[in-house]
Amino acid sequence: MAMERSSLASLFAGKDTYLLPFAVKAHQNTKFRIRTLLSHCLYRRVIFWGIVIVALLCLSLTTTSRGDTLRRARLLELTKQHGGEDAGSIPPDKVVVAPEPEQESHPHPWRIDLPSWLGFRHLDGYFVGLKALVPAKDHKPEFPLPPNATYPFPTTLHYTGLPTPTPFIVHPDYESSDYAAEYYPVSPCYLDANKTIPIPDIYAYNGIPQGQPNPFMGSHKVLGLRDDVCFDRFGRYGPYGLGYSFDEGGLEVGMDTESAGSEVVWERTGKINYAGIDWGEVQNRCYEANKQRFVEVAAPTGLFPAMKTKTVVQPREESAPETKKKMPRTAVVVRAYTGFPWSAHLILNLRALISELALRSGAEYDVHFLLHVRDDSEPILADPRTVQRILDENIPPEFHGLCTVWSEEQMRVVYPGGFKRVFSNPARKDIYGVYRSAHFALQYFAFNHPEYDFFWNWEMDMRFVGNYYELFDRLGRWARNQSRVGLWERSSKYYIPQLHGDWDNFTAVVERDVRASGRPFVLGPQNFAGREPLLLEQEGQSFMPPSCAGGANDTSCGVGEDADLITFNPLFDPEGSGWFFESDMAGYDTSLPKPPRRCSIITAGRFSRRMLMAMHEEVWRLHHTAFTEMFPATVALHRGLKAVFAPHPVSIDRDWDLAVVEKTFNGGRDHTTSGRGSVFNSRNEHNHKGTSWYYHSEFSGLLWRRWLGYAEWDGRGPNGGKAGEGTLRGGREEEEMPGSTGRMCLRSLLVHPIKWEHPSELEEEDD
Repeated sequence: MAMERSSLASLFAGKDTYLLPFAVKAHQNTKFRIRTLLSHCLYRRVIFWGIVIVALLCLSLTTTSRGDTLRRARLLELTKQHGGEDAGSIPPDKVVVAPEPEQESHPHPWRIDLPSWLGFRHLDGYFVGLKALVPAKDHKPEFPLPPNATYPFPTTLHYTGLPTPTPFIVHPDYESSDYAAEYYPVSPCYLDANKTIPIPDIYAYNGIPQGQPNPFMGSHKVLGLRDDVCFDRFGRYGPYGLGYSFDEGGLEVGMDTESAGSEVVWERTGKINYAGIDWGEVQNRCYEANKQRFVEVAAPTGLFPAMKTKTVVQPREESAPETKKKMPRTAVVVRAYTGFPWSAHLILNLRALISELALRSGAEYDVHFLLHVRDDSEPILADPRTVQRILDENIPPEFHGLCTVWSEEQMRVVYPGGFKRVFSNPARKDIYGVYRSAHFALQYFAFNHPEYDFFWNWEMDMRFVGNYYELFDRLGRWARNQSRVGLWERSSKYYIPQLHGDWDNFTAVVERDVRASGRPFVLGPQNFAGREPLLLEQEGQSFMPPSCAGGANDTSCGVGEDADLITFNPLFDPEGSGWFFESDMAGYDTSLPKPPRRCSIITAGRFSRRMLMAMHEEVWRLHHTAFTEMFPATVALHRGLKAVFAPHPVSIDRDWDLAVVEKTFNGGRDHTTSGRGSVFNSRNEHNHKGTSWYYHSEFSGLLWRRWLGYAEWDGRGPNGGKAGEGTLRGGREEEEMPGSTGRMCLRSLLVHPIKWEHPSELEEEDD
C-alpha cells in the first residue's frame, strides 16, 4: 500500500519525514501536574512516594561518596592545569591512569573513576574539510603523529574553490573478457520497469584532507579497502535523495547544510525521483534478469531439516556440463521492530544498501527486513490484513515488499521447551526475548530461504562512509584467505597497525604470545563434558575442510575456505572476563562445568548457511542456546566452524599513547581481549566511548553528524566530551565562514550507534 506524495508532504510539513510510516505523529507535549500524584488514585500515590524514596536514597549515596567526588574534582583540576582544552597532552608523569579493575576494591559500586583517556588531547583532524585535500602520498596524519612532527599542524588551503569528485567504482568489470570467460553475463538493473533509470554511482574525492587521523585499530589495506579516497555527504547520499526537494523526488534533507559544488553528483543521472518506488519489485526484476548466474533451489521441505545438504538443488533441464561458474547469493537481513522511529536519513542509508549491494551486483545480494512484531497477540501467521496494517504503521511504503514479520510467540512454536536449565540469567529476561535470543529469528529466516549461502545480520543504527559492496565483498574475500591455524587467537586481539606492523608480523606476535603462555592453539571442534553431536557429526562428517588434514603444522589449513562467521569485534573468551553475560547459557547440563565459549560484542556480522543451520539444530533438537552475542561464536567453537574477527578501521577521538592503547584494549589474558583484564569487563567498557564503533560509543554519533553538516555540542577538554556538553562546533556557519576548509570528507568507515541524525530529531526527544 502506498501513499500519495502530496498527502505525505502535507502530513509531515516542515519535517524531514517524507515517506515515513503512517504511524509517525507529531510529538505531543504532556504537562506534568503534581496534583495528579497527590490525588486519591492509589497508583499515583505509589509513583510519587517511590520517586521520593529514590531521591532520598540518591542523596544519601551522594553524601557518602562526597570524598570520592572531591578527589575526582581535584584530579580534573590537575588535568586542566596541565593542558586544558587547547593544550597538548598532559606530561607523562601527570597522566591519571586508572588502576587495573580486577585488582581494585569498590566499596562504593556507584563510584565512577576518572578514566585514563581524559589525559589525552582531543583530535581535530577529522573535521578538516575538502579545501585541505592532498594526495594520499602527501597525507600527514594527526594521529599517530609522524616522526619529528609536532601539533598543531598548520591548516593549508590547497583549493580556493573545491576539488571535483569522480564516480567510485568498486564492482567487478562485468563486461570485461576476463569476467565473461569465467562467469555468466550480468544484465544491468534499473530503478524502473522501462529500464530508463540506471542505478546511480556514488562519488569520492581522490585524496585525503591533510591531518585526518589514521585508524587507531584495524586497517583499510589489510582488508583490501581503498584508503586513498574520501567521501563527503553529497557524493555518498546525493544519488539517493540528499540535497534536493520533495517536488524533485528527494527527501529534502541536506538542503540546510553547506553545499558548494554538490551539483556535480547529479550531472550524469540528474536528481532521481524516488517517489512511488517499490524496492521489492525493483529487486525482484533484477534477480529475474540475472537468475541464470545462480544455482536454483527448491523451497525447504519439512519443518526441521537435517544438516546433510547446504541447499536443495532443482534438477537441471540440460545435460551439458557447466562451463561457467555459478555465483553464491547473499541476504542482507536488516533487523527492525514495530515502533521504531524512522527518519529521512535512515531511508537514504537503506536506499544505498539496496542499490550498492543488490542492484549494482546483478542480484548477487538481496536485502530483506526482518520486522519484530512486539505485540504477541497480533495474528501475523493467520491474517494477511493484520500484516499489511502492521507494515503500514511501521515501515515506509517503499520497503514493504522486502519485509518478513516475526514475533517471540512464533519462536516459541518453532523452538519449543527444554531451556529450563540455566547457568545464569543476569538480565532476568525470557529466553525467547529478542534481548537474549535475537538469533532465533535469523536462524528460522535462513531455514526458509535456502537460496542464500550467506546472511549478513545488520542493524538499523549502523552507517558506512563508503560503498557497501566494497565493504562486504572485501571482508568476505579477506576472511576466505585466512588460515585456520591460529585464527581463534588472532581473532581475540585488536590489530593496532602502528604497534603490530603488517599482518604477517601481527600473526607472528600472536603466535609468540600463545607459545609463551603454554596454551595449545584452538583448532577444530572442541571436546567438553556433556558435548552432544549434531546429526551431521553422528554420520561421521565434519565441518573441517580437507586442507586441514595436516593439523596445526599446516598453515594452508582453511585457506580458500569461506568463513562461517565474520564479526566486527574480537572473538573473546568470556570466562573470567567480567563481561556481564559471561555465564548466560541455557539448556546445557548445569551439573557439569560450563562449556567453553566465545563471544563478540554487537550482533552484526556475516553467517554462512551451515553456521545458521548448526545453530538451528542446537536450539530445536539439542535445546542449547546462549546470550545473543555469545551463541554464534560458541557454536562455531564447539563444532569446528571457521570464525574470524575482521579488523575493520576504527577511529578514536583522542591522541592516545599507542602503548596505552595496547594495554587497554588488549589488556586481557596473553595480551588479548579474553579473560581477566578484558576491555569488555563492565568496568573497562568506558574506553570504547571515544571510538567510532561500539554499542555505547559517543564519538560515533558526534563524528557522523558533523560529517552530515550539522553543528554538534562538542565537549572538548577534560570533561569527557559527553553528548550535549561543551561548545557548539561545525555546521553550515562554520563550514561557510572565510578561511574555513569546507565540509568534511572521510575515508571509508563503519560507525555505530547512530541514534539520531538531524537536529530536529533530538529536539523532539527533549520535548
